[in-house]
Amino acid sequence: MQKDMTKDMTSGKPLGLILRFCFPLVCGYMLQQLYSMVDTVIVGRYLGLEALAGVGATGAISFLVIGFATGICTGLSIPMAQAFGANDYSGMRRYMTNAYYIAAIVTMILTVITLLETRQILHWMKTPEDIFNYSYNYIIVIFSGVGVSILYNLLAAMLRSVGDSKSPLLFLAIASVLNIVLDLLFIIIFHMGVSGAGLATVLAQAISGILCFVYLYRRFPIMRPCRQEWKLELLRCKRLISIGLPMALQFSITAIGSIILQTSVNSLGTAAVTSVTAGQKISAILTGPMEQMGITMATYCGQNLGAGQYQRIQNGIRVSLIASMIYCISACLLLYVFGRNAAYLFIDASETEVIVLAVRYMRLNAVFYPTLGLLFILRNSLQGMGFSLMPMLGGVSELAARTIVCLVFVPIFGFSAVAVASPVAWIFADILLVFVYFWDMRRLKTKLMPCHGTENVA
Repeated sequence: MQKDMTKDMTSGKPLGLILRFCFPLVCGYMLQQLYSMVDTVIVGRYLGLEALAGVGATGAISFLVIGFATGICTGLSIPMAQAFGANDYSGMRRYMTNAYYIAAIVTMILTVITLLETRQILHWMKTPEDIFNYSYNYIIVIFSGVGVSILYNLLAAMLRSVGDSKSPLLFLAIASVLNIVLDLLFIIIFHMGVSGAGLATVLAQAISGILCFVYLYRRFPIMRPCRQEWKLELLRCKRLISIGLPMALQFSITAIGSIILQTSVNSLGTAAVTSVTAGQKISAILTGPMEQMGITMATYCGQNLGAGQYQRIQNGIRVSLIASMIYCISACLLLYVFGRNAAYLFIDASETEVIVLAVRYMRLNAVFYPTLGLLFILRNSLQGMGFSLMPMLGGVSELAARTIVCLVFVPIFGFSAVAVASPVAWIFADILLVFVYFWDMRRLKTKLMPCHGTENVA
């Protein structure tokens, strides 16, 4: 069967393949940040600082739910990547159809839970009363559309599993423009407040997901299941869940740490909430390429594991680490030079206290970007090879470190402790992941090399 628009990552120079695959992912991520930033800028400029703080205070709880959804979608695509690398196209399609069933169940569960429990969670997070209604009105709209987020993320992950990282970029570009238009329409013309910002995001994601679905079925014959391949297979579901659920839980565990951090920030007042909101938006732009490099490595390692190419996996991880470290150092320097100017995108120049806090937050995080780059690559590479449990425990390590900083040191050192909470968590996770990486690679070498000792390592 013709591979059509797919991209085989099991041959060719690893660095070139990785960078070419990663570039569209980075562009897509930047588009996502663009329409997230547009939400923030329009809310801050037209609805005021309290509305901005309210939207920002939902970041952690949003990451808890949307991160879980993104994690399980990525995990569901990994057996597909491995089957594609092994040229088992029927098996790939069977994993694909069973992933749809699992995603539908996850959508129903997440939608019901979030609609029932969001208000209580915001209370548990000690969301300040003056911004509580803004937070609830925004995030409840986002959670009502969690299904469209799952739709897009699952289809995009499926496309990535067969080597196509470019197509989702096109749909995100369309969605980003639509999101900007809808933001302006709902907030400025229809006066829908923060609910309008949430609705604009949901509708944009829905359009992106629908376009992705139509494109996949029209342009990828290799991914069109026949009638027999739509059969529900419990063994395949078990394998999909065994990889997808730990990845989803790893996102959620990290998000719980973010909620604990957000709770500590909320206790410091609206100025701290606003400054962290702005700082996180700017930092997200710079850390995105590191995250996308990690996602690239999940696909790269998955395909090459399916092909039994141990040496290519090892070489790919090595060159991706070098590229990531170069980027991390450059991003840190960029933030130190232009961080204050970037803060003016979200905060009026007259809010001097908020700007000072935002710059301090960004700079303290930036120093530790290399540890975050290492975390993304090791975690995603291990997950791409099917080792899902230990990377999840790395998330537990992150949670423990962030919790200790928030509960013990924030009451003593205040905002400075908030600013270093995430870097401390990254370091703790790296300590575990480095050990796990060498352990699992030794096991993998023992498994693969006897049969593939003469493999092509180009």
